[in-house]
Amino acid sequence: MKEENRSKADVQNQFGKNAANYVSSNIHAKGRDLERLKQILEWNGTESVLDIATGGGHVANALAPLARKVTAFDLTSEMLVASEKFVKGNGHANVDFIQGDAEELPFGDDSFDVAVCRIAAHHFSNVSTFVQEAYRIVKKGGVFLLIDNTAPENDRMDKFYNEMEKRRDYSHQRALKKSEWLCLIEEKGFELEELYRFPKQFFFEKWCETMDVPEDEKHALSEVMLQAPQDIKQKFRIEEKNGTVYSFEAEAILLKALKKES
Repeated sequence: MKEENRSKADVQNQFGKNAANYVSSNIHAKGRDLERLKQILEWNGTESVLDIATGGGHVANALAPLARKVTAFDLTSEMLVASEKFVKGNGHANVDFIQGDAEELPFGDDSFDVAVCRIAAHHFSNVSTFVQEAYRIVKKGGVFLLIDNTAPENDRMDKFYNEMEKRRDYSHQRALKKSEWLCLIEEKGFELEELYRFPKQFFFEKWCETMDVPEDEKHALSEVMLQAPQDIKQKFRIEEKNGTVYSFEAEAILLKALKKES
């Protein structure tokens, strides 16, 4: 099996068996980034929105009352079942649910007014192809909204953070640095309009529970974090209680980019 296909199979396996956890996860269901996402555009109710890698359906659920139509799109069938139950259970009838790959979007050029991807791109095998596809399917004058966890600019700290995420969840590919996202969206043709940074506190037990991390691996992961160099512990604000990690802090960004009229 090709490495890229194996990575996608890992994503489907991990999110398939943990779908319900993501629907109920507070860090996905709530947060200032989700509120800012709703406020960042002047919605007029005519917009067609593509929610790429919808996960638990929280973006689709938040934007359904604001847009004409939302298409919730995800690689994993179990996630789509869980998200559809959640979104339709909240009374939203203007959301479609479609399975597919974020790097091969099955939509025509210039199909959507808005493309959104929240807390998912760090699972993608080829982020460059994903952004290229997002650019293709957004209409001229349309908007791309990206929210994702980001790694520090410092290479050591970038490596530490991504290694911890990979140990918790083998389907994790890589959280990019803020600078890498800015370069990538401009390379693919988008123009950056707004950028926000959100500190994110992760409670270790819940962070592990969401991906059903075995007890022995959870203990080993805690030990690695507690034994990290002091500057790394300070950067991630690693807090210890009763000999184990209680919480740590990372960050996410929300960027708004435009596909300018020619």
